[in-house]
Amino acid sequence: MPITGTSAAEIFDSVRLLVQAGKLAPGDVLPPVRGLAEQLEVNRNTVASAYRRLVTSGIAVALGRNGTVIRDQDHAGEQEGVSPGSSLRDLASGNPDPAWLPDPTAAWPAQRNAPRLYGQAVINPGLEAACRPSLAIDCPGDFEFNLTHGAVDAIERLLSAHLVPGDKVILEAPCFLSSLNTMHAAGFEVVPAGVDAEGMRVDALEAALEQGARAVIVTPRAHNPTGYGFSARRAKKLVSVLARYPQVLVIVDDHYAALSSTPYHSVIPKNAQRWALVRSVSKVLGPDLRLAFVASDAHTSKRLRLRLAPGTNWVSHLLQDVVERTLFGPEATAFIAEARDAYARRRDLLVSALAVEGIAVPERQDGLNIWIPLKAGNQQVAAELAKRGWLVRGSDAFGVAPDGDGLRVTISTLQPDEATDFARDLAAILSSLS
Repeated sequence: MPITGTSAAEIFDSVRLLVQAGKLAPGDVLPPVRGLAEQLEVNRNTVASAYRRLVTSGIAVALGRNGTVIRDQDHAGEQEGVSPGSSLRDLASGNPDPAWLPDPTAAWPAQRNAPRLYGQAVINPGLEAACRPSLAIDCPGDFEFNLTHGAVDAIERLLSAHLVPGDKVILEAPCFLSSLNTMHAAGFEVVPAGVDAEGMRVDALEAALEQGARAVIVTPRAHNPTGYGFSARRAKKLVSVLARYPQVLVIVDDHYAALSSTPYHSVIPKNAQRWALVRSVSKVLGPDLRLAFVASDAHTSKRLRLRLAPGTNWVSHLLQDVVERTLFGPEATAFIAEARDAYARRRDLLVSALAVEGIAVPERQDGLNIWIPLKAGNQQVAAELAKRGWLVRGSDAFGVAPDGDGLRVTISTLQPDEATDFARDLAAILSSLS
């Protein structure tokens, strides 16, 4: 069955149907752009646009001179963390330092709580009361409060509550691994918007919205993988742009909030019809405590609650008990501050070691990772680092057309001598490849 169509949308749908019917299998190479354009008697830009959409939708992958190839639709994509047993020094996992994760069993109540049953309120009143003040400061107006099983779960549910497969969603480029995997699994089309040291670029957001995107996911600080965050000036400009598209769902993934060394700047306009601010506890309490706080407009909250109703999929009250006591207990503030300072010192440690070797990294980085821009060859550099005993992630893993190559280096457990050795090894590799 041949590929058909006279518009980019028709060509995209034709290829997607061929994949769904098994007529195009994983590994099959699509016709060259010029050849298919001549066959269909359309402009080459039309075919190129269709192919780009196939790539951003996860149906195909662009392999440069090797063409555009159908992707394995069951492939889960890269995930955070690494397989145990590696002999390499892990600077790729994106995990927090276990030494700075509190013991959740210490927060277990000494007395047995009354059992929580079907039909009861799904959110512990004490936990909601503790969360609301900090959320209220950063929300554009009145909001409803909900809980989900982590930030990724929140984003997936929020998108599914408002969108249908095939809708366009704006992601930062480079983007968080799980966001990209979520888009592909749900059948949404990814529209990339580049970032710089002040966060998502205004021109990139403008261009993406003009393509008809129905949702945008932004990271206000400690962007993963780059560590970038919004400046006050950038946030103000982004608000101005989004205010012209009040119907677009705005999801703010403030995953590093409790540990962040940089201030929060909101990009949710006051006239936004659908919005959500998501804050996870995974970085401060550990990835296994699957819980995120979600503040949103009332309509979005209502749709979200349909997917978290009693009897189906609410967040365990036992988990809520532990989070409430651990995150808001009497010793929590000091412990979180110490963890925040420890991560900041390790970031500064690596940045300083790189500077000694003549390797500059952008300012305003925050979070558990450092982003090292490269002119090209991120996979080659990562491979050479592996030969010297270092495991890092190259920018190819973070998809959606990043502006230039780079390396993401997790600093959460990095020691001073390791920072010096890593910087020296990287400098030697870059010198040999130049």
